[in-house]
Amino acid sequence: MLHDPSHKTPPPEESAIKLSSRENDVLKGLISDYAAQASMPVHREKARLWQKLNDLESERPMVWINEIPWHEMNVNDELTLQCEGAWARDFELNLRQTLYQWKHLPGDMILDDYIECPLAQHSTDFGIVEDVDICKTDSTNNIVSRHFHKQIHDEKDLDKIRMPVISHNEKVTNIWFETISSLADGILPVKKIGQTHIWFTPWDFLIRWWGIEEAMVDMYERPELVHAAVEKMVDAWMVELDQLEAKNMLSLDCRNVRIGSGGYGYTANLPGKNFDPGYIRPKNMWGCSNAQIFSEVSPDMHWEFALKHDLRWLERWGLNYYGCCEPLDGKIDLLKKIPNLRKISVSPWCKTERVISEVKDKYVMSRKPSPAVFATDNWNPAAARADIRSFLDAAGGHCHIELIMKDVSTVRYSPQRLWEWEKIAMEEAQKV
Repeated sequence: MLHDPSHKTPPPEESAIKLSSRENDVLKGLISDYAAQASMPVHREKARLWQKLNDLESERPMVWINEIPWHEMNVNDELTLQCEGAWARDFELNLRQTLYQWKHLPGDMILDDYIECPLAQHSTDFGIVEDVDICKTDSTNNIVSRHFHKQIHDEKDLDKIRMPVISHNEKVTNIWFETISSLADGILPVKKIGQTHIWFTPWDFLIRWWGIEEAMVDMYERPELVHAAVEKMVDAWMVELDQLEAKNMLSLDCRNVRIGSGGYGYTANLPGKNFDPGYIRPKNMWGCSNAQIFSEVSPDMHWEFALKHDLRWLERWGLNYYGCCEPLDGKIDLLKKIPNLRKISVSPWCKTERVISEVKDKYVMSRKPSPAVFATDNWNPAAARADIRSFLDAAGGHCHIELIMKDVSTVRYSPQRLWEWEKIAMEEAQKV
């Protein structure tokens, strides 16, 4: 993600990375462990199955887990960090979490046969961040309750929204690349990777500055103001995308990159015809959008205040994903207006029979089973299985489905619940 609406991300620091001999040994050891797992043939088979799914030729439902409550997952010190420096700890954490997931809850996870080095890019963001009161029930959990203070009151406040400026610090990228290459030398190649997943979601930002109730009321009482705000947000994202494209900072995502709020992006339909591998453009990639706060907004207003504005963005991409937590059953006819639409989020709040009858086999259904199953006092695997089975039975084997367990804010400090869910989901998917 390029943005965090809670704060402005500082530019990457231009400083040398110095690793102690212990840090060097720890990281090399983890890279070796990763390389051993990444060399397994199963990853090529999983990539084939993901591609078949996204090409609407699926052989079975696919399973993936993300947005994991890592603060509750440590078992036998598998996630305990041993490095001390900030860069080394971040790099170590990513490797440990990846290896942990592959060991305990892989689903249809894929490991690359190389190590990524991200470009040291930076966005100046949108000029405004949330002003918020936070309430925590668990001091170690970054999932919190928020009360947003209104910052957009009238038209003049729209001037607070600024057009972002994108930059790439090549010196920092080279520092990262040389450090990772030294660690992975003789083990795995290292590749520089630009921007892939772009979480385009104007309404996720606007309600943080506007207030949820206030924004909903203003769609009725002050529609011109709301239209102007959404249009300015789309402008900001478009300006940013133009810069990423012009600076050649995009990378292909038709691989094991998360698409929208769903699974991997493998597809034979991308990067498309007349592709220049030295210059990636949006038309070679996946786009996405959503309006999560519109769960109870009518189809007409969903179109008027969200999707109609989003089309300027969505028409730029080779394929598109739409939706997140908002129930979209009853709105599928609207989504058909999206160019190159391929995947639709099917949240736990969708009416199962209706969404299946509306989508059929025309799109991939990115089914999100409810993570509330993990939050109960007593873990009930039979209920978890019944939830998955009921959806797959209703689909009747005629739909293209990915089962994406996400938004897991707690497993009640019992990580085995998520491990067991993964085994249940894979069993049920393989039955289909």
